[in-house]
Amino acid sequence: MRISYREAMRLALREALESDPRVFLMGEDVGRYGGTYAVSKGFYDEFGPERIRDTPLSELGFVGAGIGAALGGMRPVVEIMTVNFSLLALDQIVNSAALLHHMSGGQVSVPLVIRMATGAGRQLAAQHSHSLENWYAHIPGLRVLAPATIVDARGMLAPALADPDPVVIFEHAQLYNMEDELPDDWSCDIERAAIRRPGSQASIIAYGGSVPKALDAADALARDGIDVEVVDLRVLRPLDVATIAESVGRTHRAVVVDEGWRSGSLAAEVVARIVEHCFYELDAPPARVCSEEVPIPYAKHMEDAALPQVPKIVAAAREVLNV
Repeated sequence: MRISYREAMRLALREALESDPRVFLMGEDVGRYGGTYAVSKGFYDEFGPERIRDTPLSELGFVGAGIGAALGGMRPVVEIMTVNFSLLALDQIVNSAALLHHMSGGQVSVPLVIRMATGAGRQLAAQHSHSLENWYAHIPGLRVLAPATIVDARGMLAPALADPDPVVIFEHAQLYNMEDELPDDWSCDIERAAIRRPGSQASIIAYGGSVPKALDAADALARDGIDVEVVDLRVLRPLDVATIAESVGRTHRAVVVDEGWRSGSLAAEVVARIVEHCFYELDAPPARVCSEEVPIPYAKHMEDAALPQVPKIVAAAREVLNV
């Protein structure tokens, strides 16, 4: 069955709502409007206002309500319209959801799922083009996921809801219209990274919206006889260092693609882990392809220039291969 990333997310949400009466969805415009990205379109009529809850424009308030509902035995899915709006709820996410299990001495858990759109490429300028996944991947007590494929979009929500601790799911807005075949087995491991394309000469490591670009770069390199492996991190916290190390151990070279800014990026952490675990396997210094250190511009040609693109990834791979 060929479906879109958006439809895969919708199927996952519908299944969760149908299978567990404790699950409900809350957020801005998720109900009557059907969701900013149409993921919950039709759910308000299907499940009713008790389970598809439109909230006021107060991320601090409704994320806090989601935490309270999780503590009370519910399984809330809280949708934050875009990642920049999540900054208004940082106190609830970082100081409450992530810490309550620890601060209570294990007496309480917070089985909360927070979904949010992330990323640039849609000419929404500096206000709505952030990639702040690394901020959340920095926080103990959170599990951070970044589905980059149709299968992961379909399969990640169920294990996330089963997790007794808070899970943050980043959905790159450029992926919602992406289409692919959904296999019969769409189950998803939220513990491990995934090898999206095997290769032997270099490892291109990416996540979220950068994974399709990494695969396109691998195709371009293959046309010139260069065989690279593509690793989809997909679990940003905790990082699956074993899969990263196994890949780099095979290929001996690494390029890390990250739509975040280079300074303090997730790419920097991945490179540090590679050096810590694979230093003597490396035949060249690891390379990073990140966004330029500027607020993301509105003008399309400038936005494209600021973001990681296929030619930049190809050039980085060629540099580490010295070809």
